[in-house]
Amino acid sequence: MADHQRIHPVRDPEAGAPQRTTVPLVSGGAPQSEKGDPEGNYYQPHQRTIPYSYSKPPKRNCCKKCLCWTLALIILLILLIAISAGIIYLVFRPKLPKYSVDSLTITHLNLNNDNSLFATFNVNVTARNPNKKIGIYYEGGSDLRVYFTGTQLCEGSLPKFYQGHRNTTVMNVTLTGQTQDANGLLQSLQAQEQTGNIPLFLRGKVPVRLKLGGLKLMKWKFLVRCWLNVDSLTTDNAIRIRDSRCKFRFRF
Repeated sequence: MADHQRIHPVRDPEAGAPQRTTVPLVSGGAPQSEKGDPEGNYYQPHQRTIPYSYSKPPKRNCCKKCLCWTLALIILLILLIAISAGIIYLVFRPKLPKYSVDSLTITHLNLNNDNSLFATFNVNVTARNPNKKIGIYYEGGSDLRVYFTGTQLCEGSLPKFYQGHRNTTVMNVTLTGQTQDANGLLQSLQAQEQTGNIPLFLRGKVPVRLKLGGLKLMKWKFLVRCWLNVDSLTTDNAIRIRDSRCKFRFRF
């Protein structure tokens, strides 16, 4: 049997390189993303991100600032008040007024049928203003009360008037009062009268305004406390005051 001859194709050297047919991976009608990737399904290499920490700005302590400003204003206000008080003292040389109880007369001191004690006292009070440049306006609404061993006997008020510089004013004040269930109180008064030394306490609250030159200041209150020892409580007779002492202070 004759051998069959095999024929092999021979590449033409003058022909160019064989051309490969390229088939598009995406058909013309397939949807594409804006970046050319179909339906946005494409692989992106993983990028490692390094976390970035933001440093917070330092906080300002507002409370400390407010406290410092408040303390500074308070100190400034205290200094201004101290300077003003110093100027007023140097210019006007203020002095405290003086009070004294000069005489006491009892008009009524009777025990009624209902065991209530009715009392009427007439008290002479002397007020002295030793200031050269300060006047005193005695306003309405003052309150004077007389006590015996803590029990109120009567009350009244001072008249409203103006007291000038270096002035002494004597006032006759009528005090009246009625105490309930006073049978024991009257017996205690009578027993104390036998000793010839009856302690009484007078308390006064007097609203005033000070006048510094032509300036009239705000309303203050004089608080007056007087301790008296009298020899008797006989009605319609002048009662001798054995001793008395008074204290005085301001209250805004």
